[in-house]
Amino acid sequence: MRKVCVTGAGGFIGHHLARYLKNKGYWVRGVDIKEPEFSSKNEMDEFLKIDLRNPENCLKAANGVDDVYNLAANMGGIGFITFHKSDVLSDNVLINTNMALACKENGVKRAFYSSSACVYPISKQVNPNITALKEEDAYPAEPDNEYG
Repeated sequence: MRKVCVTGAGGFIGHHLARYLKNKGYWVRGVDIKEPEFSSKNEMDEFLKIDLRNPENCLKAANGVDDVYNLAANMGGIGFITFHKSDVLSDNVLINTNMALACKENGVKRAFYSSSACVYPISKQVNPNITALKEEDAYPAEPDNEYG
């Protein structure tokens, strides 16, 4: 049985991903700084309520799993992001760097990093004639805020 870790499993997208993987037969470890909002943590094989800004917690999260799906982020809507710009930027850099290093140290076979539409320049987000954004459309980097 493939063992996976889903960070951000307490959030909307993370809990849906954790449920999907569990229904596909995976052993699922959910991780978040908060209790799940949209499902029960009992839907996962294991749930760790830990702060991924701490490197030791990231090592614990990635320990013994084959794959990591990293959806964790400091996020609270545009009002929150605007008011807490430096915290959002700092926290998300720490979370993503710590998880990448923990995956490497734990020998994780596959790591998935989930980003945000906020990485794209605002001009590409509001243009109704752009039907599908691609990864390369985020460059040159001009995110619309610190979350991106």
